[in-house]
Amino acid sequence: MPQRVLIVRPTALGDVARTVPVLATLRRALPKAHIDWLVAKAFSHVVRHHPMLDGVVEFDRKQLARFGLSPSATRAGWRFARLLRDKRYDAVYDLQGLFRSGLFTRLTGAPRRVGFTNAREAGWLGYNTRHRVDAAHHAVDRMLGLMQADGLDPVHDMRLYVGEQDKAWLDTFKQEHGIGAGGYACIAPTARWGCKCWPIERYGEIARRMIQEKIAGDKLVLLASPDEREQVLPIFEALIGNGAAGGDLRDRVVFPATGVGQMMAILSQSRVLICNDSAPLHIAVGFDRRVVALFGPTDPAQVGPYRRDACVLRPPGADKQKHHYRRHMNDQTLISQITVGQVWQKLLEQTQGDLAVTPQG
Repeated sequence: MPQRVLIVRPTALGDVARTVPVLATLRRALPKAHIDWLVAKAFSHVVRHHPMLDGVVEFDRKQLARFGLSPSATRAGWRFARLLRDKRYDAVYDLQGLFRSGLFTRLTGAPRRVGFTNAREAGWLGYNTRHRVDAAHHAVDRMLGLMQADGLDPVHDMRLYVGEQDKAWLDTFKQEHGIGAGGYACIAPTARWGCKCWPIERYGEIARRMIQEKIAGDKLVLLASPDEREQVLPIFEALIGNGAAGGDLRDRVVFPATGVGQMMAILSQSRVLICNDSAPLHIAVGFDRRVVALFGPTDPAQVGPYRRDACVLRPPGADKQKHHYRRHMNDQTLISQITVGQVWQKLLEQTQGDLAVTPQG
């Protein structure tokens, strides 16, 4: 039985979050093993505080991308390669299945390097144990399928954990913004590609109605990564009364600048989250929060909230249409077919008319 194991799932943020069942699977099968996770430094908060994990192996994605182009980045790349080798892992599992993750897996020199037979970008070259798993499965089931093919019984445990520092930050945040027993709701209106984003002005309509009809709780919290904040400003400015008709709601809306750990802390206690196909969705699922997930060209059967089909909204017939969203990254034609009324109805269904959603401690 392997004594030192490495999970390779470096990116992206939402993908890292939904890979946690692999950790649970390994921990149950190997209760005494030392298990590490190789992850991009920017996303390490997602798994760093998980009690089943022994350690995190971080890498600087931007720096390694300059390998061979700058002396300092090249030196850092060689140091990272030596680090992977020096860890002396017995088994490595690549759950991403791309060239870079396959390369990392190969660089460990582990006796068992496990991955998908049909890994993309020739990532399979990094493995000496390969299993074919149907790519049409949901992403979580596909990863667990790899573990099952390798002889491990899958554990469907999506739970995430917040670090003590971020818990303390959340306590201060709630106190500073007057958030009490009424709690707060969250809206995360951004995504990596524009084609995944429901029109921003419609999020504004939903936000205003949530506040006015008291579904938001004490506050409505808007979430966005640092480089996406500008996209969300139109909602924030409208809601705080920046010349907008309909009144000033500045005392009911919060738009905090957060890192990954702080965002996780906020989502861990949210009453409900409304969002696109994006990282906050999968993080909220990891905290068993109520969600309304809006999908356009991406397929929720493969990348949606795991085992939460009832919370998904997608235009009728979308699964029968061919949408090459990677070629049309900003085309909102499909997701724009979802109406404000449909989102509101789904929100009522998910909250079941009960505003007293108990936060997870």
